[in-house]
Amino acid sequence: MEGVIAANLAAVRERIAQAARAADRAPESVTLVAVSKTHSAASVREALRAGHRVFGENRVQEAQAKYPKLRDEFPDLALHLIGPLQTNKVRDAVAEFDVIESVDRPRLAQALAREMEHAGRQPPCLIEVNTGEEPQKAGIMPADADGFILECREQLALPIIGLMSVPPLDEEPAPHFALMREIARRNGLEILSMGMSADFEKAIRFGATHVRVGTAIFGARGSGD
Repeated sequence: MEGVIAANLAAVRERIAQAARAADRAPESVTLVAVSKTHSAASVREALRAGHRVFGENRVQEAQAKYPKLRDEFPDLALHLIGPLQTNKVRDAVAEFDVIESVDRPRLAQALAREMEHAGRQPPCLIEVNTGEEPQKAGIMPADADGFILECREQLALPIIGLMSVPPLDEEPAPHFALMREIARRNGLEILSMGMSADFEKAIRFGATHVRVGTAIFGARGSGD
């Protein structure tokens, strides 16, 4: 496996650059979040040695087990929480993550606000929008997004910088990306985390500033562990 992850990273970066240029955007306007969930610290270390610094994890406990030693070696790495966050894990999440992408309900927002005030640490946050209105999926419904953004900013003073979404797997993602772009535009939010291994190039056309790519970099889940 030695060198495979580095080669995959280079290939994904080139695809990002091509998609950005095709959309009349600068390649550096898109941040690659390498999704390392279920993959070993050794795999992450290879990506770090190849120069990559921004990673995404789904679970607080997995990040706590994997990243402290990696941070000692690479203190400039940035870790994003991209999975659902339970309120009983808020303290650990605020301490461990540099960005929290999955603010998806009022109760969680309130818990984050309390913990950030207590800890004196304010990692930037993204609001997760359930663009497909899927009952089994986390996220604020599009019709409620404006009000929730306002509540998080004005009442809770959360550092909201953007939006995140995961479109339905069985639907064309373009309308979902367009909806996200519009919600962000009318709320003055500059960060859009959308697009994964299968659709990140399309997401870039619709203004994605962050794309979350795991399989195209690290292979199938758990490979290399």
